[in-house]
Amino acid sequence: MTQTCADSLIVLDFETTGLSPNMGDRAIEIGAVRLEKGRVVERFQALMNPGKRISGFIENYTGITNQMLSQAAPCDEVMDEFANFMGDSNLVAHNASFDKRFLDAELSRIARYYTGSFACSLLVARRLYHDAPNHKLGSLIAYKNIPSEGDFHRALYDSEMTAKLWVSMLEDISQLTTAQSVPFTFIQKLAKTPKNAVTRLLQAG
Repeated sequence: MTQTCADSLIVLDFETTGLSPNMGDRAIEIGAVRLEKGRVVERFQALMNPGKRISGFIENYTGITNQMLSQAAPCDEVMDEFANFMGDSNLVAHNASFDKRFLDAELSRIARYYTGSFACSLLVARRLYHDAPNHKLGSLIAYKNIPSEGDFHRALYDSEMTAKLWVSMLEDISQLTTAQSVPFTFIQKLAKTPKNAVTRLLQAG
């Protein structure tokens, strides 16, 4: 049974060889944190060998080199371990459609599946923070004055920063709705609500 409260779930992030698994791109790193009642209680991080060389652009963008990946476990092995880590938890990612595509593609290769539902911190942030300069992860971390010391575009760091942003958003939603806990289904609804209807939804919540 999936956890129904939005403060208890898994926040994940992939680094990849490119933008689309349908075009043959593969995952090269996964990072994730498990939140329980808004606190990080467990972490998962692994490089994974996609079985082909990555471009110089990806090396520069992520700091992950072909030499690092040559020593990493293959994708199938890492994703099997991650499927066990994930269990039936609900899932969050920043720009979740991207991470969900790679999660689905990599798990389908090893006939593993998941029962949790996805939510997107990027879509939620767009509903809550109209004054933010943009809704990239790094920009939102700065906008919310969340302390950050590390390198974006590495999977574990990005998942940890997304988790901090997620908890901050839940606190803001709790204040706006006067709810002691925010249901995961409410967050999913908020992410799909037209911006001009967000205030009404929050007041009703």
